[in-house]
Amino acid sequence: MRYLDKTVIGLTIAFAVLFFADFFMPEWVRFVGLQSLARGSVALGLLVLWRTGLVSFGHALYFGFGAYAAAMLTLIGYHDAFFLVFAGTLASGVLAFGLGFLLRRYRGIFFALLNMAFSMILYGVIVKTEELGSTDGFSVLAPTFMGYAPEGEAVQTTLFIFTLVFTYIITVGVHLYLKTTLGGMSMAVRENEIRVEYLGYSAERVIHVKYVFSGLVAGFGGAIMALAIGQVDPDSMANWNVSGEFVFITILSGIGNVGATFIGALVFELIRTYAFELAPHIWQLILGGSLLAIIMFLPDGIWSLFGRLRKSEG
Repeated sequence: MRYLDKTVIGLTIAFAVLFFADFFMPEWVRFVGLQSLARGSVALGLLVLWRTGLVSFGHALYFGFGAYAAAMLTLIGYHDAFFLVFAGTLASGVLAFGLGFLLRRYRGIFFALLNMAFSMILYGVIVKTEELGSTDGFSVLAPTFMGYAPEGEAVQTTLFIFTLVFTYIITVGVHLYLKTTLGGMSMAVRENEIRVEYLGYSAERVIHVKYVFSGLVAGFGGAIMALAIGQVDPDSMANWNVSGEFVFITILSGIGNVGATFIGALVFELIRTYAFELAPHIWQLILGGSLLAIIMFLPDGIWSLFGRLRKSEG
């Protein structure tokens, strides 16, 4: 319980700091922050799956599905951010619920690659559909917020606060969920499914619940990204390399704490931004080298640094 209090307090302090900083930070910092919150939300869902012993190489499926669901609604006249994000999140959750009946039967590399296969099906459908903009995608108009229609820089400022509030609620909710009996089943399923079945629980149902949740938060991240960028296209929303970025962030972060995914997402965005700016021809090499360095020296992710600091202080 003490650890729970520290985690919630830490998340609350971080939320308060970012909330007030939003009014003073440069626009480019706010944009990087929005992308970090969106990608970190997807990694949060992968963290829940990872604790169950499952890795998905295809969560761009839900990220892209949520992004396109929100973007398509703007084409028919819906512009309220609350409605768009809710619709994108729900659409991805429903898709994850349906596919979960199949995917919950598989483990290991089969689970990972089946997710990638479904992701590439979505990518192929979007690329071949002219009504969805094909390879070019289409623009997303600036959202409104319960009737309030900000203009200029105020759009990003308001969207950042909107995203921050809901990300905070989701993150605290996930943390509390992981402390429940069902949440604690993650480790049990990973270690020994047969014993879980002997205890009267269905391992497949446990995995299904976690898979649906991971789809929901991925859809949330996709809808936020669509509104933040103001554009959706298959290469940045549904391609296989986007799924790889989410796995990269999860490895970079570690699975020790729910807040770690957002730290990892921020580090990822900063490395990619500065690597592309300073060395545009080898930025992918720098990104890959950074991941290798993390795996070699911090195999449990960036969050393990906090554990090392606590031990050194003790």
